[in-house]
Amino acid sequence: MRFLEKANFDFIGKRKAAYYISLGFLVIGLASILVRGFQLGIDFKGGTEVVVGFTNPVDIGQIRKTIYAEGISGQIKEYGSPREIILTTDFQGELNDLQSTLTRILTRDFKDNPHEILRIDSVGPSIADDLRGSAISAILGALAIILIYVGIRFEFKFAAAGVLAIFHDVLVVASLFSLLGGLFNAMPLEVDQSTIAAFLTIVGYSITDTVVVYDRIRENIKIRRNEPYEKIFNDSLNETLSRTIITSTTTLLTVIVLFIFAGPTIRSFAFAIGMGILIGTYSSVFVAAPLVLDWQLRTGGKLKLRG
Repeated sequence: MRFLEKANFDFIGKRKAAYYISLGFLVIGLASILVRGFQLGIDFKGGTEVVVGFTNPVDIGQIRKTIYAEGISGQIKEYGSPREIILTTDFQGELNDLQSTLTRILTRDFKDNPHEILRIDSVGPSIADDLRGSAISAILGALAIILIYVGIRFEFKFAAAGVLAIFHDVLVVASLFSLLGGLFNAMPLEVDQSTIAAFLTIVGYSITDTVVVYDRIRENIKIRRNEPYEKIFNDSLNETLSRTIITSTTTLLTVIVLFIFAGPTIRSFAFAIGMGILIGTYSSVFVAAPLVLDWQLRTGGKLKLRG
């Protein structure tokens, strides 16, 4: 027997409540973005990042004391485990000099706890500005292409509602990064290039799920020409619910495994993808299709769908 074969939930009847829930999340998220901002990775703010691994757990306070006493400023915190620390600094000199200095002072003050510099990265301010601009252009470009594609395949109302739903998904996930960024050592939630890759993945996943719903709506409108749009849209959502839940669940299971076993940077990426899947599934049902319906009910007439 097919999963949820005879589903009959009143999604359309609950759309107003869903609008208010979405609006609440967006208002809180935008307020956080404007007031708190994001924890930016060095990709977008410039500077130098050094990850150091120790054989045994270390006292982060002693590490700070040692490094700051050498005149190196910046932020030092645990990185995924008590045996690793990450130093983020505005240091703009030779990386070899910084590495040599860190190796010398850590060897001197932590003789009984051998260390290894696992990673050292540096990005200049001008490059960071270029990367930030490219990231914004990539997201806006993806939204523009999707608007054109869905507009050609269906009609403009479907395309505009789909892009609004995607914008909703990305903004909610971005809001979580603003609200929770820097609160967890195991998951820094910094906005860097991997985060932008996650946002673009969310864009693709969300529109794919939405197009499946749109396809079923189009098929049902052609077959059931004399029925109210509210019933056609609600039945279409119920008919695609099984596919939506199964696809989202299987993808989410993979992301959960990645989240559990990956390092801090990949964990932030997995968090963004996981939240994007959940929010994208919600928006396909409660945002994209209902927006098309309300738009159509306001303008009147008949939907003229292509295909």
